[in-house]
Amino acid sequence: MTQTRNIPLTILYETKLALNQAVLWLWIKLGWVKSILIVPYEGFGNEREILLVGRVIRDNRVGASTPEDSVWQNIGKMRRRFMTVVIPGVVVKANFQGEEYLAKTDEEGYFEFKIHPRESIQISSRWQQIELILQDQVIRNQGEVKARGDVFLPVGQIDYGIISDVDDTIIPTGAMRMTEMLKTTFVKNAHTRVPFPGVSAFYKALQKGSDGIESNPFFYVSSSPWNLYDFLHELLQIHHIPKGPLMLRDIGLSRTELISGDHSEHKLTQIRQILSTYVELPFLLFGDSGQEDPTIYLQVVKEFPRRILAIFIRDVHSSRHDMVEKIRLELKALGVEMLLVKNTLEASHYALQKGWVLEEDIEGIASEKVKDELDNE
Repeated sequence: MTQTRNIPLTILYETKLALNQAVLWLWIKLGWVKSILIVPYEGFGNEREILLVGRVIRDNRVGASTPEDSVWQNIGKMRRRFMTVVIPGVVVKANFQGEEYLAKTDEEGYFEFKIHPRESIQISSRWQQIELILQDQVIRNQGEVKARGDVFLPVGQIDYGIISDVDDTIIPTGAMRMTEMLKTTFVKNAHTRVPFPGVSAFYKALQKGSDGIESNPFFYVSSSPWNLYDFLHELLQIHHIPKGPLMLRDIGLSRTELISGDHSEHKLTQIRQILSTYVELPFLLFGDSGQEDPTIYLQVVKEFPRRILAIFIRDVHSSRHDMVEKIRLELKALGVEMLLVKNTLEASHYALQKGWVLEEDIEGIASEKVKDELDNE
């Protein structure tokens, strides 16, 4: 039964790939592909292994946003993000600490490096760079196509790691209301999409932890598509939210799914990868009540006992309180506290009680929250 059900999807997917290849060939022939980009997504690893993924695409010329960009400029840039022309079947070379590695892009233009050097990785700072070079010529007069990918490697004394959702956890999105979500996504940019009040100060306090040193790592796991990577990366940077690997998903037609990349399975897969990479590190989890974060985090606690210090769930949907409360009680029986919080300051006070942030940082979080609320009026 399953095989029969997948046959139409397989045909559709193969048709999609053939169409993509035809479009790419035509655009190259017509000279519409002016330049090629290697787009690396921030990776992470330890002294034994590094994971870095990315994509090779036609330069969509989105560029950085400004606070003065009009609605139509924002819509135009977002349209270009989703009208990606991908470059399949080309080889990318990675240079890291004197060694070379090769990877080929798949049918959707993605490449993946799982680097296992012959000798232990020399870790001198939290962020290391990997040089990436495209090995194949795609267009005439292409020149050298290079990029540098950032990877996080643990350095120094780390108290805990933080895994955070993005939509409706860091920034209001309205993911439960499709019309509002689409409007927010397309008409605003990284400057005009504003995080929840106080998030930046709170996350920076968590990064510092109890010793005041910015060493606790952040990982952002979201169900947003990879097409939004540059937008979300720019948003985190503009609003001074700690840098960390941003793990999104590929959505759209696949051989087996009409819309590939299941929300829950994607998040579970990424969180499993993080926890398996840093086996001795405890974590704080941040999410929201709008979708499935409480359920996903419950599964994480079951699979990784004694690894989760606490779970913070931002209260964005009152109709889900009963579900959250049921999961909270189940988590409590497993020895993990899950807090349903109304705002950032409430979460920060609990973190202070547990000794995860410094008391001196609470005043700054409260001040920023007030300032953000005034700016958002």
